[in-house]
Amino acid sequence: MSQHPHVDIPALLHRIPLFSELSESDIQRVSRYTRDRHVGRGEVLFQRGDQPHGFYFVVSGQIKLAFSSPQGTEKVVEIVGAMQSFGEAVMFMNHPYPVFAEALCDTVLIHVGQAVVTELIDQDSTFAHKLLAGMAIRLHSLIQDVETYSLRSSMQRVIGYLLQVADSDTPCEIALPTSKQVIASRLNLTPETLSRIFHDLSEAGLISVQGKRITLHDPARLARHNA
Repeated sequence: MSQHPHVDIPALLHRIPLFSELSESDIQRVSRYTRDRHVGRGEVLFQRGDQPHGFYFVVSGQIKLAFSSPQGTEKVVEIVGAMQSFGEAVMFMNHPYPVFAEALCDTVLIHVGQAVVTELIDQDSTFAHKLLAGMAIRLHSLIQDVETYSLRSSMQRVIGYLLQVADSDTPCEIALPTSKQVIASRLNLTPETLSRIFHDLSEAGLISVQGKRITLHDPARLARHNA
């Protein structure tokens, strides 16, 4: 079933929201179409233009979904973390991947084959509804991203990101989940702009930056800054 015996695929399938209400027999059936994969930092999981044959679920680590422009610059579309899935919508469109996927660190994933997902849709309308709901949530998130990039200033984007990662109303320290270059691309900024904003926020006494560790001295005041 798996090249890595320590990866308990049935147990992991239970943790995927899409499969949370499946019977044990269905979980066992899905597991026969599921494989685990371990990728090292910088390893490409698939390239833009590859044909999908299922979807992925991140067990641990991080995957960057991005594409390169004709000018050679990279745009990060999404950073997928542990206990998140990706690739469901493309799987059903019968289109090649519009992005490439690269591991930002050592990452463990499982890949669920398209055939068994199609079988579950055919036999269980509730499963189909859950799948559609999950994809709708992802679409709503992408629309929010476009709105953020279009209507918010660079400063507001960075502040919003820091507050989202911190998820705290009290002073706290956070560790950036990935490199500043990747975060800048995710926020549709240049690395230089991100560094300048960090510097400006530090000068204002709102944050302190030490490498990838950032202290938010007053999240409430930070949220009001440049509002």
